[in-house]
Amino acid sequence: MSQFSVPWTSRYLPSANVFVRNMLLLSALLAGGLIAGAAITRYYFDGHPLASFLLILGPAVTLAGLLGLAVAVKAWRLIEASLMRFAFFILIGAVVGVSVGVFAGALFFEWIQALITHPANDPTRFAYFGGELMLSEIAQACPNLPRLVHGAVWLFQFPLVRDLVNVGIVFGWINVVPAYMIWWERKIAGRIQSRLGPMRVGRWHGWAQTVADGVKLIFKEDLIPEGADKPLFKVAAYLAFVPVVLAFVALPFGATYVFREMDVALVFILSMMGIEVVGVILAGWASNNKWSVYGAMREACQMVAYEIPMGLALVLPVIAAGSLNLTHIVDSQTGGWFSWMAFRNPFLFAGFVCYYVASLASCKRAPFDLPESESELVAGFHTEYSGFRWCLFFFGEYAAMFVVSALAVILYLGGWHSFIPPSWVSGLGEGVAARAISGLLVSGPLWFIVKCVFLLYVQLWLRWTLPRIRIDQVLYACVQVLLPLTMLLLVGNTLWVWADEAWTSSGWSGLSSMLNWSLGGIGVLFMAGFFAIAVYGFYHRRRLVGTLVIDPLPAA
Repeated sequence: MSQFSVPWTSRYLPSANVFVRNMLLLSALLAGGLIAGAAITRYYFDGHPLASFLLILGPAVTLAGLLGLAVAVKAWRLIEASLMRFAFFILIGAVVGVSVGVFAGALFFEWIQALITHPANDPTRFAYFGGELMLSEIAQACPNLPRLVHGAVWLFQFPLVRDLVNVGIVFGWINVVPAYMIWWERKIAGRIQSRLGPMRVGRWHGWAQTVADGVKLIFKEDLIPEGADKPLFKVAAYLAFVPVVLAFVALPFGATYVFREMDVALVFILSMMGIEVVGVILAGWASNNKWSVYGAMREACQMVAYEIPMGLALVLPVIAAGSLNLTHIVDSQTGGWFSWMAFRNPFLFAGFVCYYVASLASCKRAPFDLPESESELVAGFHTEYSGFRWCLFFFGEYAAMFVVSALAVILYLGGWHSFIPPSWVSGLGEGVAARAISGLLVSGPLWFIVKCVFLLYVQLWLRWTLPRIRIDQVLYACVQVLLPLTMLLLVGNTLWVWADEAWTSSGWSGLSSMLNWSLGGIGVLFMAGFFAIAVYGFYHRRRLVGTLVIDPLPAA
């Protein structure tokens, strides 16, 4: 019970001797390729740095990866014991490591861009495949660097190469977030219901349960109902997942951590999120199942209706910042806790609450999960789906939850800026170490991720706390409550921005400052109460589920 297996392990797992033999054979082939690449680079390309980069680095990385895989397979018991003991620290280290790695990559790209645009370089000179710098120019500008690094600089100066690297980062993040959130939601649901949730697979609190479920879903049979519209049935799952992936293209994780900097990034993200509803409606219609059709009809009513108040709520910070560019909106919130948009005036404070409620309905989250209500419609729009296609719907939903939480963080909660004012660490200097410390304490992608995770937790908390409401109540809350309220907030915020500019120019802004500090204080009280409840629950966690249930389980 403490491990999971995949379909081929029982019949096709090779013996230890066969495994070692195959790994030695592959290592010998790769080592030979590495030596051959080094020889070809040395004698035929005269040590050309680009040839060194392509012919030596590729086999070396592949060889290191295979050797690491061999060690992981053969020393699994030792690795499993380490995961049990240090799983929490490994998780925190992975988050910090990704942030620092992205920071290092951004510095590398920034350095290359500065090298390309250096005044000494002639922008009219092009070499090889259109590169803006020749290798000789790179070597002349950086004589102390190894020739292999010169080849890397030449390769990464192409925007296409940097885009491919960023695509891999984005796609990896989209896969990690749903996998982690599924496990987290099951643990939260268990704690709220006075049970433990997954505790066996992977041993430490069942951390590998989602991995085991994913492997199972990939190998399940892909069933299509006999009367279904097969082309639409197949494409619906991708229409529900791909637009969410595209939304990440314009989503900034930091000042320089964005795939595509757009002046209309907010409009692009909202348009991509709007396409998701098409995939859900197609899935219900193409399934030729009445329960699926009912779910699709509810989805069409709910998501299309709630997109209007959600969009209006997002216009409020745009008016206050005067820009649709998400990076510029975050830049207007530098200054600590009280400079965040949510605490600027009462209209923005209420707008944040309205947006968050509307985002729950947009993502089909409880208490607005009517399109897939299990107690009424079996499973709603994805009743007939199985295996990998069924998995795509859930990955798209959890990725969309991260996107709407990220928009709330960017537009209302300071983005990647922490609650610490930059003036508190202004004496660190301008070096790389000072920028890294400032990124961890004041402004960096780690703060953006922490804020998004907090809002994601609130979504999970609400799902397992509030009961599902009826479809008429869902539409009533949108048409007769949120829609008029967001319209009033839009008018009030516009007038407030105009009046605040007049007050500031006249030298009297006492009312604005007083409300700013009052709203910020309410936010401080809310966060303090949240952490107090969390600490109380952690301290009394064994009282909630009982020691007889916990003690026999591993890593409890």
